[in-house]
Amino acid sequence: MLIDISPPLSPATAVFPGDTALSREVLFDCAKGDAITLSTLRGTVHLGAHADAPSHYAKAGETIEAQPIGLYVGPAQVIGVSVDRDGLVTPEHLAADIRAPRVLLRTGTWPDPTVFNPDFAALDPASVVFLAEAGVRLVGVDTPSVDPAESKDLPAHRAFFRTGLSILECLDLSGVADGMYELIALPLRLEGFDASPVRAVLRPLAAQKVVDL
Repeated sequence: MLIDISPPLSPATAVFPGDTALSREVLFDCAKGDAITLSTLRGTVHLGAHADAPSHYAKAGETIEAQPIGLYVGPAQVIGVSVDRDGLVTPEHLAADIRAPRVLLRTGTWPDPTVFNPDFAALDPASVVFLAEAGVRLVGVDTPSVDPAESKDLPAHRAFFRTGLSILECLDLSGVADGMYELIALPLRLEGFDASPVRAVLRPLAAQKVVDL
């Protein structure tokens, strides 16, 4: 059984103010008598569920095609955290036993992917360090950023760069129970880009099968 944790993408999909929303230009259309339907997509690479590349938040960071694809496939642990909007996920929220190298945090503070609510919860940089020290390699969130919407110095992003952890953002974890899963969320091989949309899915994983290859 696969659980789709990618919000649907359409021109209504919310993006950060000033970023490029999704649009589609239809060049040929079978419905209008053309032999094929052919269309052009335009939009931010930070659209919907997406993987951030280190180059998004660090001058010396690698671009998305240089990220090891093994980061985005393998055992993952979904953890629900009770945090207020505009709050920070602290190490105290992560008291659960960390049992996988990928951790997906369900905050419930970004409930509608078509509405940009700037008061979503973010990560305390101390939580990034805590997860890195627990052996985590990738962190996913159900919000548009690991930092607050108005942040300019991006302390959580900087902590990700220092610790070498990778980031997934805008996951739809609303219907996913806490527990162990296999994550599949491959980014596109976009040379030189700072992020890539992903089609993120989970497959329930028996505890005894938690092995990261």
